[in-house]
Amino acid sequence: MIDASIIARRTLQDAWARYRDAESPLKAWFKEAEAAEWTGPEDIRRQYRTASIVGNERVVFNIKGNTYRLIVAINYAAKIVFIKFFGTHSEYDRIDVAKVQHED
Repeated sequence: MIDASIIARRTLQDAWARYRDAESPLKAWFKEAEAAEWTGPEDIRRQYRTASIVGNERVVFNIKGNTYRLIVAINYAAKIVFIKFFGTHSEYDRIDVAKVQHED
């Protein structure tokens, strides 16, 4: 059963095309996120202890043992997850987590 909508899935597809070793971990995260019933940041912290909560809606997930970072914005009430960024740890270090936007 699908509980959450994930917006900008193309970002994930582009990511695993660029970083082949990220494909399986991203697909696993997607499947978990799609089935999640997150009502707030505390639900994410229970499921992903290494996730960083940034502000009221942004979450940073470590992917593939912290090799990559995935930033999402979550509208908990609407059950929508917006993919904002995926990249290497060094790429992540050069952005502002609170302001980064998905680019088409």
